[in-house]
Amino acid sequence: MLAKRIIPCLDVLNGRTVKGINFLDLKDAGDISDLASRYSETGADELVFLDITASSEVRKTQSVWVGCVAAAVNIPFTVGGGITTEKDVEFLLKKGADKISVNSAALRCPELIGRLSYNFGKQCVVVAIDAREEDGVWQVYGKGGREKTGKELFSWAQEAEERGAGEILFTAMSQDGTRRGFACKTLARLTGKLGIPVIASGGAGKLADFYEVFDTGKADAALAAGVFHYGELTVGEVKEYLEGKGIPVRM
Repeated sequence: MLAKRIIPCLDVLNGRTVKGINFLDLKDAGDISDLASRYSETGADELVFLDITASSEVRKTQSVWVGCVAAAVNIPFTVGGGITTEKDVEFLLKKGADKISVNSAALRCPELIGRLSYNFGKQCVVVAIDAREEDGVWQVYGKGGREKTGKELFSWAQEAEERGAGEILFTAMSQDGTRRGFACKTLARLTGKLGIPVIASGGAGKLADFYEVFDTGKADAALAAGVFHYGELTVGEVKEYLEGKGIPVRM
């Protein structure tokens, strides 16, 4: 069985790491380079960096921030925010990114997924999906959770896979920042429909949540932010706990 991955996430606004609840009420969580370095040194498997207002502000990811994080880590590093073309990806890879994450641009132009997969390899392409359950349907949102798209989570994830996505990063918007645990039943349904890895995001609050997301949710990786940023848990503590529960992790 492949080792499960623990992935801290840096949501970046104006050059600082921020964290909110349900994509709102953002608060400062620390310096991006300092946090990135800490996670790289303490056993994180990968790091995700998201320039969270790039798409809504119709701009590119701030390359200087990417360069700062790339210089601070020696682990795989995914960058998302404002990526719309092959040139954007080429530029970010040169800045130190290992993978890229597309969300709003892929929703507007699904063909982008296939173009990026063809040019850079599917292992480089993460399709991020932000969704919220409304009247029994998981509705997909774009532009950092600001715009309802009319797409449904499961069908959109399957289309993304068919078009060449290498991974899906699913954020349950209703769980984001709440510390109530991941949306495990939905994750289990999603992973059951896909043949590519699923990264779970939204809801990590305690050690047991990480066990549940792998055992019940069948996720391939768990992404978390606030519990790590504010020192409530460390990556090492999470991995030791999971290893003790029989979940394969890289120590």
